[in-house]
Amino acid sequence: MKKKYYYTIGEVCNLLNLKAHTLRFWESEFSQLHPQKNDGRNRRYTQNDIDLIKKIQHLLHNQKYTINGARKKLKNKKEKQIELDFTVDKSVLKEKIKKELRVIKELLK
Repeated sequence: MKKKYYYTIGEVCNLLNLKAHTLRFWESEFSQLHPQKNDGRNRRYTQNDIDLIKKIQHLLHNQKYTINGARKKLKNKKEKQIELDFTVDKSVLKEKIKKELRVIKELLK
C-alpha cells in the first residue's frame, strides 16, 4: 500500500486483515485509539493509529490478552516509555553538564 498521511477504515482493515466492526469496537475500548474524523464524519487513521492497532491486534490475537489485559499492558508500556524518556534526558543532561564543567575548569587554569 502506498504510504500516505491518512487512511480510511477500509484501507486499515484490508491492511491488517480486520473487520470494520472490530476496529470500531476497539476504538470504544482503548482510549488511546481515537482517529480523527473529517467533515463527513469518516475516520482518518494516521500511521501512529495503525501502529497502535497493530499492537492491540498482537496483544489480543497473538498473545491472547483480554481487552482489560491489553489495556493495562498498553498503559504500562506508555508509563515505562515516559520513565525511559526522562532517564535518557537526565543522563544526556548530566553528560552535557560534565562537559561544560571540564571546559570551565580548563578556562580557570
